[in-house]
Amino acid sequence: MSHRVIVGLSGGVDSAVAALLLKEQGWEVHGLFMSNWEEDDDGYCTAAQDFQDARAVARELAIPLHRASFAVAYRERVFQHFLAEHRAGRTPNPDVLCNREIKFGVALRYARRLGAARFATGHYARILQAPAGAELHKARDAAKDQSYFLHAVAIEELAATLMPIGDLEKGAVREQARQAGLPVFDKPDSTGICFVGERPFREFLGRFLADRPGPIESADGERLGVHRGLAFYTLGQREGLKIGGRAGHAQLPWFVARKDAARNALVVVQGHDHPLLCSAALATGPLHWLSAARREPFPCTVKVRYRQADQPALLEPRADGSARITFETPQRAVTPGQYAVLYERDRCLGGAVIESTTPATAGLTTARSGARENSDLKSFSAREPI
Repeated sequence: MSHRVIVGLSGGVDSAVAALLLKEQGWEVHGLFMSNWEEDDDGYCTAAQDFQDARAVARELAIPLHRASFAVAYRERVFQHFLAEHRAGRTPNPDVLCNREIKFGVALRYARRLGAARFATGHYARILQAPAGAELHKARDAAKDQSYFLHAVAIEELAATLMPIGDLEKGAVREQARQAGLPVFDKPDSTGICFVGERPFREFLGRFLADRPGPIESADGERLGVHRGLAFYTLGQREGLKIGGRAGHAQLPWFVARKDAARNALVVVQGHDHPLLCSAALATGPLHWLSAARREPFPCTVKVRYRQADQPALLEPRADGSARITFETPQRAVTPGQYAVLYERDRCLGGAVIESTTPATAGLTTARSGARENSDLKSFSAREPI
């Protein structure tokens, strides 16, 4: 049986240390660099430099480096869905689809054609073997855990994957890279949308979607301004509304509370914790289970955005495979198109797309997670590398 492992070598420190650790464990390590976004004429895409960094790492580790482009698959399976969701007024998370369709889809199959027994990545997550099979668990470093982005990957594909840094803190990863002489030991973490990189959001989206102006209204219907198009805004957003102070209104910032697609209207409210920004429950699309599907209601914890603290909730499965999730404490800016990801302590049970929300009772406020809210779409830089 082959003892070859193909590591998705991105040019960053995490995948470099993953390759280092696997080589030290005795694997026959090969690297695979994926360049899946081919429009880098605007200066934001870092693929060329990332490839040179991956080459330097492979040279230092004395391992072969393969290069492949899955740009066509990325556009068809990830980016087109990203645009369609924005056209529909929703806020998608392309990083989840990128993992399912590209990294653990076409790239994993490519690795197998290269003779790999296993595929490996630099994700901060852990794949544990239990009596019933493989399980996805959070990383030891809670601040870097990326299980949220992996919940939609088939458990069979995760079972074939190694994630060597899942038990390490980020600082320890950098230190191992430094001690091994890897040239990327102090390279800043990459940010931005998967393969596309960090760039101004509205400018980028405007290259693909036309403006569709409409009214910005208060919750009681007062016209306050004009928006560029519902696609360019997300729930909880503060930046870019250009409303300013208004006579007869409190001196508080305005936030997007709702998108009325039928009237092409953007509804805004004042105050970070306004009741209309809070949801008591949500309805999902079909659940993707990483464990045996549950048929009866059960308590769990849920994340509705990356970096959010786990929120206690009750999940009620429905006969069609979807579910209703009721929060113990109402949650702020729960956004259709994003994902609700389920946990049982450190184990990720799966997740689903958020389809709709149930407003919280007036007067209730959201519990603060203590983490940075992911509600400002002024750039892609809020995302972690995945």
